[in-house]
Amino acid sequence: MQAKEIKEQIQVLIEQASLLDPNLARRLDEINRWVKNLKPGSLMAKPFVLAFLLEVITDSTIWLLIKSLPSPEAQQAKFEQMTPNERYWYGYLFPKWINASDSKFYIWKQKLMAGEFNQVDDDIIRAIAQDITSRDGSFWQRYIADLSMATDLIVSNRHQQPLCIQVTSVCQELHHQKYQAWENTLRSWEIKRGLFLSYNPQNANFVNQLVNVALYNSDYLAGGKYLNFS
Repeated sequence: MQAKEIKEQIQVLIEQASLLDPNLARRLDEINRWVKNLKPGSLMAKPFVLAFLLEVITDSTIWLLIKSLPSPEAQQAKFEQMTPNERYWYGYLFPKWINASDSKFYIWKQKLMAGEFNQVDDDIIRAIAQDITSRDGSFWQRYIADLSMATDLIVSNRHQQPLCIQVTSVCQELHHQKYQAWENTLRSWEIKRGLFLSYNPQNANFVNQLVNVALYNSDYLAGGKYLNFS
């Protein structure tokens, strides 16, 4: 999708959302005002901004489709067609983001626009995701989850219970501080359980270990628990 098409699609979604979900319309209008003065060439030169916009367009389109269904039963039937991670995203976290006050949104929009979004652990997260898939687990990734909800991956395994995970190589001195901030963020979004995974890149087997922990805890970590695994 080209920059002009992206801007046009956001406008279309704002019009649809104004009838079906005014809070989504306000969110999209905020995003529209953020990018409307960017020329197409400038927008295409900002890959993280583009990726975020495409995600928001996809999520908003699916959400409005659900909202347009004629009954709660029809909506529930649509959710039942989704994977557990999709159902958790569209049935819980994405609408929560639409309706809640997101104190981090203003900050990370600026960082995306300035090209300051630094995915330090991106290769590790990708390796973890690939390993999860190879073991018949599943994962979900969203910029909103990452930047507002401190969640790099949403993972589910055999029991189909999505688990929010953050992956970090933070140094020991800052570990507790970052863990506490992560837990506070999950609680503020009413995410019922989570896994904070710290790794040592010197350990050749750390990806395998992290995936073992992620898949096990997806199935068995109790609600109200925010596990710190190092």
